[in-house]
Amino acid sequence: MNPRTLSHTKLSKPSKQSKQSKPADPPARFVDLLAAEWIKMRSLRSTYWVLALSAVVAIAVNVNAVHTDLPYIDRPHPLVPGLPPYTYDPLFHGLNSIAADLMTLAAASFGAITVFGEYATGMIRTTLAAVPDRRAVITAKVTLVAAITLGLGLIVSTASFFTTNAMLASRHVGLSINDPGCLRAVAAYALIVPVCALIGMAFGAVLRHATASIVAVVGLLFIVPMLFGGDRYRLLKEVGNHLPLHAEARLALNPNAYTDLGEYPGTITGSWIALVAWALLSVTVAVVAVRRRDA
Repeated sequence: MNPRTLSHTKLSKPSKQSKQSKPADPPARFVDLLAAEWIKMRSLRSTYWVLALSAVVAIAVNVNAVHTDLPYIDRPHPLVPGLPPYTYDPLFHGLNSIAADLMTLAAASFGAITVFGEYATGMIRTTLAAVPDRRAVITAKVTLVAAITLGLGLIVSTASFFTTNAMLASRHVGLSINDPGCLRAVAAYALIVPVCALIGMAFGAVLRHATASIVAVVGLLFIVPMLFGGDRYRLLKEVGNHLPLHAEARLALNPNAYTDLGEYPGTITGSWIALVAWALLSVTVAVVAVRRRDA
C-alpha cells in the first residue's frame, strides 16, 4: 500500500463490545462434578472389580455359613447325647461378622484410593484448575462414593438375609424381614459399608499415601477395638461400643438371641448415633483437609 494512502487512512475505533471483558465461564454445576467423578472412578477398573468381587465373596461367606449349619439344626447334640439342640440364630450366622469385615475393608480402601489416588498421580491439580471450588469437588466425590458403597451394602445385606432365611425355611427357623430386629439388622449391615468408605476417604485426604491410608484404616477398624474390650473399665468399654464395627454388631444383634453382652452394653440409640457421627466426622475431615492443604 502507498505510504501516503496509509497515512490518510483512519484507524477504526474499537467497538464498545471489544472494550468489555470476556464474560466469565459459568461455575460448574454439581451434576457436572458428579459426572466427572464418575468418569474418574469408572476409568479405574480395578476399583469396581474389587468392590464387585468383595460383594460376591461376602454373600458367599454368609450363604456358606448357613449351609454348613443345616445338617445340625433341630438334631440331637452331636457330642453330648440327650442334650437338646441349640437355639439357632439366623441373624448371627446369615449376617456374620466375617463378611462384614471383608466388605468394610474393601469399601474403606475404595474410599481412600479415590482421594490419595488423585494426589499420587497429580490429577488433583488438573481438577482444581478446572474447578477452583475445592469444597464442591470433594463434596461431589463424597456423595458419589457414599452412594456407590451404600448401594453395594444394600445388595449384600438384602441378598444375604433373604437367601439364608429361604434356606432355613426347611428347618422352620428362618426369619421374616418383619420379625423384631430384622429390618434394623439389614439396615445396619448395609450402612456400615458407606460409613467405612467415608472413613477411608478421610484418611486418604489427610495422609495422601496409599500404604499409610490402608494401614490407618485397618488399625482403626480392626486393631483399635481390641484395646477397648472387656468389662473391667467402664470408660474403655463405652468407647469401644461406639467404634464403627462394634456399633454395627450391636444393631445387627437378634433381640431374641441369648447373647451375653457383658457389663455396660451398648444401646440401640447410641449405636445409630455412633454410625452417623463417624460418617459426619469423616466427611468434615476430608473437606477441611482438601480445602486447607496445598495440592
